[in-house]
Amino acid sequence: MDSFDLLIVGGGINGAAIARDAAGRGLDVLLVEKDDLAAHTSSASSKLIHGGLRYLERYEFRLVRESLHERAILLATAPHIVRPLRFILPDPPGGRPWWLIRLGLFAYDLLAGRGGLPRSRGVGRGDAALRAPLRPGHRLATYWDAWADDARLVVLNALDAHERGAEIATRTELLSARRDGEAWTAELSGGRTVRARMIVNAAGPWVADVLGQRLGIESRSRVRLVKGSHILVPRLWQGDHAYILQQEADGRIVFALPYGDHSLIGTTDVAVARPEEAVIAPDEIAYLCAAANAYFVAQTAPGDVIWSYSGVRSLYDDGAARPKDVTRDYHLELDPAPGPKLLSVFGGKLTTARALALEALDLLGVGGLRFTAGSTLPGGNVSAAFNAWLESLAAWLPAPLLGRLAAAYGTRLERLLGGGASLADLGRHFGAGLYEKEVRYLIDVEFARTADDILWRRTKLGLAMTKQEQKALAAWLHKASPRWGRVGWE
Repeated sequence: MDSFDLLIVGGGINGAAIARDAAGRGLDVLLVEKDDLAAHTSSASSKLIHGGLRYLERYEFRLVRESLHERAILLATAPHIVRPLRFILPDPPGGRPWWLIRLGLFAYDLLAGRGGLPRSRGVGRGDAALRAPLRPGHRLATYWDAWADDARLVVLNALDAHERGAEIATRTELLSARRDGEAWTAELSGGRTVRARMIVNAAGPWVADVLGQRLGIESRSRVRLVKGSHILVPRLWQGDHAYILQQEADGRIVFALPYGDHSLIGTTDVAVARPEEAVIAPDEIAYLCAAANAYFVAQTAPGDVIWSYSGVRSLYDDGAARPKDVTRDYHLELDPAPGPKLLSVFGGKLTTARALALEALDLLGVGGLRFTAGSTLPGGNVSAAFNAWLESLAAWLPAPLLGRLAAAYGTRLERLLGGGASLADLGRHFGAGLYEKEVRYLIDVEFARTADDILWRRTKLGLAMTKQEQKALAAWLHKASPRWGRVGWE
C-alpha cells in the first residue's frame, strides 16, 4: 500500500496550487481528480486575473488587496499565459454615480500599490463602438487587470507539482476514506488503496459531497452553488481591450472580453442545487445578449452564439440573499476531530489560488520554504535569448501557429518541438494548426488523455476544428491507446 504525506482531492486550481506548494516543500503528495485537470469550474471562468473591482462595493478590501498582490505575482511568474488587459468602463444612464466610479478606481489603484500595471484614468472622449448615448463625447474610464488561460494555469501548477515529486492521478476518484490510527486509509477507483497523513478536500462544487458521502463528516460550513455562464459571439468591437458593462435592471456587472476573433460575454449568477446543472439556459443566453446589445453598436442575438459554457462556483455561504452578493473570498475549514488532519476548501478564485495554498499549508502545520511567489511556472522563464530563438522559428513556423505555441508553452516550446526544423517534423496535421508532436507532448507531459482534454482545455482548438477533424483526433488517440480518445465521442 502506497503512503503519502498529503492526499488532495480535486484537480482544479486550488488543488493544483496546494499540490505544487506542498511538493515544493518536500511532502509526498498524491492529487486525485475524477475527471481531467480543470475539467469543471476552473476551465469555465471569465479568464481573468483581477483584483475584483466590484468587490469594493461589498467592502471586501482584504480580498481585493490580496487579489491585486497575486495578480502581480502571476504576471511575473507566468508571463506566457497571463497578460495585461485594458478595460473600458462606460458611464451609462442609470449606472453608478460617476464620482463613485472614480472613487472606486482610485481605491483599486491604491490597493494595488506601486509599479505593475498602469493606473486608471478618465477618458475625455467616447467610443465609436458604443451606442448612443454612449457615443463620442460621453465619459469613460479605463483601468487595467489581466487575462489568463485558466485551464493551462491549472495544468502548469499540476505539472510543476509533478516535477517536484507529486503524483498527479487523473481519472481517479476518491471512493471513501477513514481515519485509521495516525493516517487516513483511502479507497480509490481502480481498486487502489493508499494511506495519507493529511487530506485536503479541494473538490470545488463537490466539496460537501466528499465530506458527507465519502468521508462521513458533517461540516460546520455551508456551500452555495452558483452557476456562471458565458457566450462567444462574433467580434463586437475592434481592438484588444475589454469592457465592463453595468446592468441597470439588476445592478450586476457583465464583462465583454476579446477572445481571438470573437467576443466573450459573461457572466451570470444563477443558484443551482447540484454541480451537474452547469449547463447554460436559454434565458441566460438572452440575458447576456441583451447585456451586450445595451452598449454596442454591433448587435448580437442567440442565433449568433458560436460557443457557450457554464461552470458552478462553490462559494462559501455567507448568508447573502442574492447569488451575486455571495462573497468570492475563500474559506478554509480544518476538521476539529482528533487524529489525522482534514482541511476543506470553500470558494476561491483563479487569482488567489497561490495565496490560498499558503494559508492551507499553514493550517495543516506544514513548514518549509515559501517559494511560489518567486518561482516561475513551467515555461515562464522567458528571456531575451528565448525571444531571439522564437524569432528564428519564423523561418519555418507560420506566424499564427508560432504565436499560439509561444503563448501556450513559453520556454517549454523548445522541449515540445524537440529540434524540429520543418512542418514535416511535427508529424500528422489534425487541423487548425494541431500537429502530432504537440498531441504527444500533451499526453506525455501534461496529463492529457482524450480529445476533449486536448481541444477544450490544453488548447481551445475545438473552436477552430471541424467536427470531422475532432473525431479523427479521437480515433487516432484511441488507436494509440484504447484508454484514450473516447470520452465525449461515444
